[in-house]
Amino acid sequence: MNGPKFLILSGDGINCERETAWAFKEAGGVPTIVHINDLLERPSLLNEFQGMAIPGGFSFGDELGSGQVLALKIKHGLKEAFTKFVDDKKPIIGICNGFQVLVKLGLLPYPKDERVMALAANKDGQFIDRWTQLNLVDGSVCKWTEGLNKSSIELPVRHGEGRVVFAKGKEEEIFNTLSKNGQIPFCYDKDFNGSYKNIAAVCDPTGLILGMMPHPEAYLFEATYKNKKADPFAKGMGQHLFDNIIKYLEGVK
Repeated sequence: MNGPKFLILSGDGINCERETAWAFKEAGGVPTIVHINDLLERPSLLNEFQGMAIPGGFSFGDELGSGQVLALKIKHGLKEAFTKFVDDKKPIIGICNGFQVLVKLGLLPYPKDERVMALAANKDGQFIDRWTQLNLVDGSVCKWTEGLNKSSIELPVRHGEGRVVFAKGKEEEIFNTLSKNGQIPFCYDKDFNGSYKNIAAVCDPTGLILGMMPHPEAYLFEATYKNKKADPFAKGMGQHLFDNIIKYLEGVK
């Protein structure tokens, strides 16, 4: 297979790597599931890939906070190799727990800047497991959602800490900057977790690094949709995000 190669991170509480790998394969990519320990032992493995996915789950049992331990392992264990991966503008997606990792790595919303964003506990303090409608935001620079040609999509969410919050006293300023830069690809249709302005996802200024709380890898086929459709093997809405990034990479070869 000659499609773009994607590293799918696994291990220690990550639990969506197989679905994520399947999505990239269906899109025409070449996914490889790599355990975090193997990557830490050989950081140069990153050089073999054109993109990376940090799937959802509960990495390291959310000790020290959701995504914190995994973020520290990547930051201090991969060091220059990961920095080069980012500097080379290779796409990265962090889903749910992976979104939390990207924020704690300092890659979102502004890479290599002070941390101005966090993902806090849901407003009711409860774990949320449901389907939700996402409204696509016009003018987004996100390469993963580019060309969806839809005003809204539905995806499942399952998280306890998915509430987007910004630095106290600077919320409106940060939100306006992200909006102006096109860094908010979609928002929840309704408020259910207290996320600021119903934000469901954030990308970096290049549009290549995406963090999102909803799970696109959980809706690859209509068979997994809440309302069963006639053709269970028809493409689900989540698959389109993976299709988009593969098309983007094939277009910049």
